[in-house]
Amino acid sequence: MRRRLVYGGAGTLIVALIAAGAYVLHVRQAGRDIRGSSTEQFVTTIAPPVITGPGVVWPAYGFDASRRRVAVGITLRPPFRQAWLFHAQTLVEFPPVVAYGRLYFATNSGMVFAINATTGLRAWAHQTDRCQAASPAVADATVYVAFLNPRPCNASGGKGHIVAYWAGSGDVRWSRPIGPSETSPVVVGDSVYVGDWDGYVYAFSARTGRLWWKFKSDGKVKGGVAVVGGRVYFGTYGSSVYAVSATTGKEIWRSSAQQRLGSAGHFYATPAVAYGRVYVGATDGKVYSFGADTGDLIWSHYTGGYVYSSSAVWHDLVLTGSYSGRFSAYDAATGDTRWTFDADGRISGSPTVVAGIVYFATLKGTTYGLDALTGKQVWTFPDGKYSPVVADTHRVYLTGYGRIYGLEPSHPVG
Repeated sequence: MRRRLVYGGAGTLIVALIAAGAYVLHVRQAGRDIRGSSTEQFVTTIAPPVITGPGVVWPAYGFDASRRRVAVGITLRPPFRQAWLFHAQTLVEFPPVVAYGRLYFATNSGMVFAINATTGLRAWAHQTDRCQAASPAVADATVYVAFLNPRPCNASGGKGHIVAYWAGSGDVRWSRPIGPSETSPVVVGDSVYVGDWDGYVYAFSARTGRLWWKFKSDGKVKGGVAVVGGRVYFGTYGSSVYAVSATTGKEIWRSSAQQRLGSAGHFYATPAVAYGRVYVGATDGKVYSFGADTGDLIWSHYTGGYVYSSSAVWHDLVLTGSYSGRFSAYDAATGDTRWTFDADGRISGSPTVVAGIVYFATLKGTTYGLDALTGKQVWTFPDGKYSPVVADTHRVYLTGYGRIYGLEPSHPVG
């Protein structure tokens, strides 16, 4: 009897081991990199950027509502010289927006600034009692800023706000309570879109702050939303990517990160929408390409480390950095690697393409400028940590750790 029990127990253990091994193989197979196709939900044209009114140069994080992170109509290239330096005193994690001859941005401690783009001198400042970790949006003489919970910063709990300031004076135009938010807002038409840690995405009237709709997702919404073709695209910490109607908030599709051993990847990065695709990185170390119309997973590529960085999409390339310290260019259609560059540290922030140069920073405090077609290094700057560069036709504005630099070409632009 004892022998039969031993044999029976051993058999059960063997079956369990076989089942566990099969499960591991299944998950590894499900989580493999997927190669895409240039014929599957891929179009070769890109809609022109949407600028939100006269005098607005850089309206939102990632440039416009598609969040492609590519400057349009700007020809500035390195080398640069420093024209001015603004000391913000505390961390500026996300870059300014540029409009009406000014830069608008906020510090992590909740100070909202407007500074002169030519001189770097302060035009106005508004102190709040809330933490802040997002770029503003600007449209129609109004600056929209999302806030986290009240200080101390990085504490859990509490409520957030989205606040509309008059761009000229800094006076509050309207304010609405939401969950703690590190979503960089975006304005399309008379709607401003923003997400929060409670898992909601909201559409408010940009003019009055009236709530048009809100949509409840499966997890915290930390990144920005992209708005293209009447749809709002965003990722969540519930490991999902959504498309919802921009006018009603009704869900159109929902997709997800691939399976893997352990928890699934979360989406912190702001999606970029181009070529009929949605490109977004995740904490599982992958960059994903989903069909913008269907949510079908088209390709995925492992980067070697967490992907908090949002992607820049330019000339059929998806340009992304990761915690591996590697910055890479992937084919927008297939996900194939076109080139890689090993930087001096982990990459958390997002890149920007200006005049064919892709700029990004590392957590070691170095900003790089690479030829976006080849990956060849053409410039560096000894400051910058997250998403370093925005620009207008006169200057590149570089966000360092608690500092904003106005940089002008060392040689005349011709």
